[in-house]
Amino acid sequence: MAGNKQVSVRLPLLVLAAIALALQLSGLLERADHRLGDWLLARHAASRLPPDDIVVIGIDQRSLELMLEEAGSWPWPRAIHGELLEGLAPFEPKAIAFDLMFNEADVFGGESDAYFKDVVAAQDNLFMPSALMDSGNLAPLSRLPPSFGAVRGPGADPDAAATLLVPLVLDETSWRGGLINFEADDDGTGRHYRLWKEIGGWRLGWMAPNVAAFTGATLPDQETLRLHWFGQAPKTISFVDLFHDLGQREPRIAPTLRGKILLIAPTAPSLFDLRPTPVATGTPGVHILTTAIANLRAGDWLRDLPSRWPLALLLSAAVVVAFRRRASPVRTGLGLGLASALLVLAAWALFRANLYAPVGAALLLGWVAFAVFTVEGQRRERREREATVGLFGRFLDPRVVKGLVESGELDRERRPEAREITILFSDIRGFTTLSETRSPEQVVDLLNRYFTRQVEVIYRHGGTLDKFIGDAVMAFWNAPTESPDHARRAVNAALDMLEALDEFKRELAGRDEGLGDFDIGIGLHTGPAVVGFLGSDSRMEYTAIGDTVNLGSRIEGTTKGVARVLVSNSTRDACAGSAELRFTHRGQFKVKGREQPVDLYEPERADDAS
Repeated sequence: MAGNKQVSVRLPLLVLAAIALALQLSGLLERADHRLGDWLLARHAASRLPPDDIVVIGIDQRSLELMLEEAGSWPWPRAIHGELLEGLAPFEPKAIAFDLMFNEADVFGGESDAYFKDVVAAQDNLFMPSALMDSGNLAPLSRLPPSFGAVRGPGADPDAAATLLVPLVLDETSWRGGLINFEADDDGTGRHYRLWKEIGGWRLGWMAPNVAAFTGATLPDQETLRLHWFGQAPKTISFVDLFHDLGQREPRIAPTLRGKILLIAPTAPSLFDLRPTPVATGTPGVHILTTAIANLRAGDWLRDLPSRWPLALLLSAAVVVAFRRRASPVRTGLGLGLASALLVLAAWALFRANLYAPVGAALLLGWVAFAVFTVEGQRRERREREATVGLFGRFLDPRVVKGLVESGELDRERRPEAREITILFSDIRGFTTLSETRSPEQVVDLLNRYFTRQVEVIYRHGGTLDKFIGDAVMAFWNAPTESPDHARRAVNAALDMLEALDEFKRELAGRDEGLGDFDIGIGLHTGPAVVGFLGSDSRMEYTAIGDTVNLGSRIEGTTKGVARVLVSNSTRDACAGSAELRFTHRGQFKVKGREQPVDLYEPERADDAS
């Protein structure tokens, strides 16, 4: 059937491929994945609580203000940090990591640095930050102390070097820690945490994996991981509160830190950098460090699913199939909308399984495919409508064809079908005389003017013009559009055709173009016929075939000398409910192709009969 007819998708597929390539090269596909993934992850993160065994010791604004007398303005003397570490040691925290650089000498003098250095050297659970710089003096990696943790791989370059900020104020044996460089994706948002970076065959580790490994975590063998964020800030204790608590005879805060991982970091707005992440436009660096350590210890970082292109192809293929099957854009759009919602829900649900499925690009391409194929479908439908209007306009009133096509009542793909019709044949009487007294050009002109009037009558009564057969006209009713009163319409059309001819003859007589004995005979019959497009691939005609058509032609041939219009018994019966028509029986006639004679009737309007 036409509704299932498949159509070519070559052109829209080429357009879709070009758009997909442009989106890929422009980075919009990746941006779509990021935007939707961030939005979903931020909402999922709201249900996740940070672990209570990682505690931030925050150097907040309150600490800066309350420690002015003891420590002065920021930066504080290193001795302050030394006192804190020394006071915490008896309470045995599992690990203490600083998110503060100690690469320069203390401005308060060497004694402060010396005290801090001695305290650090006496403890084996401390982690000091380093940073990898883009420029500056290069230091050979082979000369880094073992405490730094650089791993020399097979075939490592002995001359490999990098620019590093290291805790120079400490003994080299206390350089345990790791790099704290923040790395963002191309759009500036930090979604991943680097575990290590290889330079010339040397592997330099970041702080989070080193702290996690020290506390018993098994590290994955991968360079980066996608962070699984928390919806709340980690547990935070103000530096000044802990510092003063340690000075008490019976500390209350410090005992709660036994076995915990402590991260000492600035949290005052004036001291730390805010980093854009999926959960906030400004996330403190220590929160990123907390998340990375927690993910590594729990093993619940997000694993990427390579779903962009498979999902994009799946959605696009679904749109293509719908287009080929001529599904309506509304139904296709609703289906795609449902699929999109399910994909979004699936991506959100996968977070609980520690899986990250990028679906933004797939959805974007799916909807781009929908737009491309919708536009192509509309273009195709407009082209087909125009072709259908042009085609049916040859047989039906062009003034009504467009509306019928728009409403779906006309379909050029409709197969031939059997239905009851009323067939009309009209033939000219006296054509030979007409031809003998006029030139061929004049004859053609007169016939064209005559046919124009007669076709107008057929159209006015809802008939379908089948064809011109020489000087004869063939038309029928009740196809392609249904007309329950098709017989009545056809009979009225025949009577009006007589009136149109008489008026035409009067006009010509007034111009000295008299038609003499020019007249017509019209025969009508109602019955079953096969109606539809018939012909070859190169030429198709909308026509009717069958015994009903043959009998209609025979009836028209019987009109000469009997009546200008004759109809069969079946046509008369089909008009039985019409009060405007009267039928006079003109006898039984033997017609070619029929063994039994046929009853024929002459129709006239009731008002004319009276």
